[in-house]
Amino acid sequence: MSSRELETYRSGQPAQLADVLERVLDKGIVIAGDIQINLLDIELLTVKIRLLIASADKAREMGIDWWQGDPFLSRNGHAELEERLRTLEEKAGLPTTPERGRSGG
Repeated sequence: MSSRELETYRSGQPAQLADVLERVLDKGIVIAGDIQINLLDIELLTVKIRLLIASADKAREMGIDWWQGDPFLSRNGHAELEERLRTLEEKAGLPTTPERGRSGG
């Protein structure tokens, strides 16, 4: 614990939002809960919520790095989607969207 944090605790002052956010991102926090909707003892809907709030560095330390391989979040994934869209537009006889990074002539 840093001297700044100790001073905050000793003085009895409420923690500032920045201090709380820094601590949460540094340590990480897990929020878990279940929501269940029943009608006459018949389960209609169950929602399981699992939320992890942490910095990207802390998540990597915990072995969580799904965003690095997610095609939707990477530039390669977008290029593949754009190519698929262009192919579908061509097959449907629609005007195609211009390709990015290519100069029209």
